[in-house]
Amino acid sequence: MMKPLDIAIAGEINLDLILQGLPEQMPLERELLASNFNMTLGSSSAILAHNLALLHTRVGFVSMVGSDPLGPVALKYLQQAGVDLSKTLHSRTGTSTGVTVLLTHTGARHILTYPGTMIEMKVQDLDLDYLKSARHFHLSSLFLQKGLQPDLPWLFRHLKDAGLTLSLDTNDDPDDKWEAGLQELLGLVDIVMPNDAEACRMTGTSDVEAAAEVLAKQVPLVVIKCGSKGALVRTKEDQWFVPTQKVTPIDTIGAGDSFNAGFLKAYLRGDSPVACAEVGNRVAALSTQRAGGIAALLDPALRSSLGDL
Repeated sequence: MMKPLDIAIAGEINLDLILQGLPEQMPLERELLASNFNMTLGSSSAILAHNLALLHTRVGFVSMVGSDPLGPVALKYLQQAGVDLSKTLHSRTGTSTGVTVLLTHTGARHILTYPGTMIEMKVQDLDLDYLKSARHFHLSSLFLQKGLQPDLPWLFRHLKDAGLTLSLDTNDDPDDKWEAGLQELLGLVDIVMPNDAEACRMTGTSDVEAAAEVLAKQVPLVVIKCGSKGALVRTKEDQWFVPTQKVTPIDTIGAGDSFNAGFLKAYLRGDSPVACAEVGNRVAALSTQRAGGIAALLDPALRSSLGDL
């Protein structure tokens, strides 16, 4: 019997406030002018859910919002993309929805995040039957999910026993400790999807291939995003480097999450690891052609350039 959802995602939601064209040096107590401003859907989990839905994947997203105005705005982006939000949670403590402010300079940016409700949601808040109505479960931003962290090994085992496949994109660890039960979780997931810097930091290596080798001893499928170079895909026995097309990026925010969307879209239909990475590369490259993590895929003309994925 076909399950109602292709993928369930439980995680954080917030808006991204993006200021562009700021000076390289930012002195204190001065009013500094940006050349442009965008407000859009932010957070790794929400961007992934949004872009997967635009790629015609049946997505269920479980997140927690506050009673402030930001939560409904963020949820509206997901609703319009076709994400199922029937299990949205609301803070019981008055905590506000999170927000990220991105200060963009030439070739670099500052990223400032107020976590808000993203650290409040716990495994006990999740509807397990709903999660098990999916074929696959994904978790992003491990180190921001403070409320979920203690019981994630139990949750992963429970979902695995129910027949779901599992994927994990840790994202960065702001404390640079790479703990939070990471090693136990790596032994439970089917796919791990860090970028090159994250892969090296979590394995204590300085080389992406060495990092892939370490991770492949724990995880059946290792997918390391290497930015404009493409992606490194590794299993216990084999390794492939999958190059990406050359594009001139407007903004790389959300490119890694967009890669995940393309990869998981292909994975869920049974494509080979290399074919999955090729699709991931195409979606990631497209995402860089607009500011923010979702704008490019929202553009019908740009999205149509992906053709039949």
